[in-house]
Amino acid sequence: MTSALHLIRSSAVVLLLGVAGHAQTPLTTVRICSGLNRPVDLQFAPGDDARLFVCEQYAMIRIVDVATGQILSPPFLDFTGKLRLDSDEQGLLGLAFHPDYNTNGYFYVNYTRALDGATMIERYQVSSDMNVADPSSATEILVVPLGSDRHCGGCLVFDPKTGYLFIGTGDSGGGCVSQEGDALLGKMLRIDVDGGFPYAIPPDNPYVSDPAVLDEIWDFGMRNPWQFSFDRETGELYIGDVGYLGQEEVDIEPATSTGAVNYGWPVHEGINCAFPQFCNGIAPGCGDPLYTMPNYSYDRLERASVICGYVYRGCAIPDLKGTFFFADFMRSTLHSFRYANGTITDLTDRTIELAPAGGLDIKFPPTWGEDGCGELYIADLGSEVYKLVPNVAPPSVDLGYGKAGSGGKIPKLSLCGLLDAGNYANLDLVDAYPGSLAVMIVSNQNNPTSGFGGIVVPIPPLFLLPLFTDPSGEIHLVVPGGFGPIDIYIQDLIIDPGATNQTSISNALQLIFP
Repeated sequence: MTSALHLIRSSAVVLLLGVAGHAQTPLTTVRICSGLNRPVDLQFAPGDDARLFVCEQYAMIRIVDVATGQILSPPFLDFTGKLRLDSDEQGLLGLAFHPDYNTNGYFYVNYTRALDGATMIERYQVSSDMNVADPSSATEILVVPLGSDRHCGGCLVFDPKTGYLFIGTGDSGGGCVSQEGDALLGKMLRIDVDGGFPYAIPPDNPYVSDPAVLDEIWDFGMRNPWQFSFDRETGELYIGDVGYLGQEEVDIEPATSTGAVNYGWPVHEGINCAFPQFCNGIAPGCGDPLYTMPNYSYDRLERASVICGYVYRGCAIPDLKGTFFFADFMRSTLHSFRYANGTITDLTDRTIELAPAGGLDIKFPPTWGEDGCGELYIADLGSEVYKLVPNVAPPSVDLGYGKAGSGGKIPKLSLCGLLDAGNYANLDLVDAYPGSLAVMIVSNQNNPTSGFGGIVVPIPPLFLLPLFTDPSGEIHLVVPGGFGPIDIYIQDLIIDPGATNQTSISNALQLIFP
C-alpha cells in the first residue's frame, strides 16, 4: 500500500493521506445542546466552528458553545417586538453571515415585520463584544410585501462562488404570483449587497434587460422554498420547495446556471399537473417545456414537508462525501441521496440510523446546519440540536506533545477522517509560522511520552518523508507503503525563525492502521 500526502504552503497547512477500499461508515447523531425555543436556522460564522448561531423563530438569535452545549446569555440579537407572529410560518426565519464577516462584522436576517407581516431583509453588525450584535446597526435591505401569513420563505444564503446573496420567497398563498414577473413572491432572488446601497443588481441577472420582469428575480415558479443550500464543492444549488396537496420536491440547479429557471408552481407541483387554471393568460399550461421538473419528488401521502439540508463535504465520514441529506418535517424522517450527471442514486431512509442514543429523538426537524469543516447538524423544533457523526471509534489519539512557536503559538496538528480501506484523512497544521516549511516526521512508539506541553525531540524517526513539487507548484510528501497493520506516531517539525532554535514541534498524533 502506498499513500500520498499533499502539503500546501500557508499558515494553515492541509495534508491529505489516502488509502484504498472501504464499506459505508455507520452513522449516528449526538446532541450538541438543548433548551432552545423553536430553532429554525443553524449557522456558523466564517472560520468559527466553536460557536453555533441559532435563530429562535419567535424572538432571537442565540449562540451555542459547541464544545459545552452552553447557550450564551445575553442573546446575540433580540427581535422581541419586531416580529409578526400570526402563524407558525412567521417570525425570525433566516440568518446569513457576510463572506467577509471577520472583517466587516455584517450579517443578514430574514423575518416577518410586526407592522404588516412583510418579509424583511435587514443587515446588522456585530458589536465590540463578539457574542453580542449591535441592534442600532439595523439597515433595511429589501422589503417584500406578503398577502397572507403563510408561505413566507425565510432562507437566505451567500453564493460561495460569486458572493451574491440568494433569497427564497414563498408565494404567500397567492394564485399565479409565482409566475408573475412584476412580483418578488414565489421566486429565487439574487442581489449584490456590496455593489451599492442598499444593494445592487448583479449585471448577469437574467432579466436585467427585460422591463416586464423585476431585476432581482433569478428563478420563477416556487411555492415555498423554505430551505436551500449550495454544494460547497460543485457549486450546485439544492432547493427544497414545500408542496401543497400532491408532492414535495428537491430542485438541483447546476453551478453553470444563468438563472431564468421556472420550477412550475402553481401549474405544476412536483411532477404533477396542479393548478394551470390559476395562470390562464399568464403562463403556459402543464407539460410546457418552459417548466423544469424537479430532480427528486415524493408524494405528500408518504411524507409531507421537505426540509432541504446539505451535500456532505466533511472529513469525519469520508465515504459519504457527495451525499445530500434532507428531512421531512411532518413525518420526522431523515433521508439522503447522491446526485450526479442528472441522476439520483442511493436514496436512503436514515431515520433509524440517525436516531440519537439515550432515549432521545429528533422530532419535527425544521432545519439543518453546516460548519466550516463541512460537518452537518440538525435541529428539532422542540429545543435541541444534533450533529451527524460516524458510529465508530475515532481514528487517532492526540498525545499532546508540542513546543511553543513564535509569538507564543503552539503549532497544532489535528486529524479528521477514517484511516481504513477506501478513506483518506485531513491532517491540518495550524498556527505554524507564516510561510514556513512543514516537514512530516513519523516516529515509532519509543517516542518519549513524558513532558506534555514541553520540548519533545522526535528522534529516532521511523523515516523522514521525502518532498517533491509537481508542475502546479504544490508540494507533495510520499509515504512508503507496507506499514500496516501498525500504530504510528506522527508530528510536524516546523522551520520557525521566531522560535527557540528556529523550529517548532507540533503535538503528536497516534494513527492506527488496521
